[in-house]
Amino acid sequence: MHTVLKYLGTVAAVYLTVSIVPGIAVAGEWTTILLVALVWSVIVMVIKPVLSILTLPITIITLGLFSFILNALLFWAMTLVVPGFVVAGFVPALLGALVLSILTWLIHQIL
Repeated sequence: MHTVLKYLGTVAAVYLTVSIVPGIAVAGEWTTILLVALVWSVIVMVIKPVLSILTLPITIITLGLFSFILNALLFWAMTLVVPGFVVAGFVPALLGALVLSILTWLIHQIL
């Protein structure tokens, strides 16, 4: 039950992110949003920790700023996996990743 609530919180965060950030669009409404939330959850749980370890020297040299770029690139990479999810460029990907991370954290804290 707890996992379902966290997933639904991520779905809400994705919906709010698509609504707030210009340059991010979804073409199939709810099915695409559900798929984006699922893919983002997998990316955050599986791929991001591995990439964070591999890019640790760059992150240390840039005083942690590279982690923002890594998040943006992973967010942008979702356009390759999820059909109907469109990110217009790097800046919307950076803002989208930042907004999605903050909203997900807030919603999970409330739940």
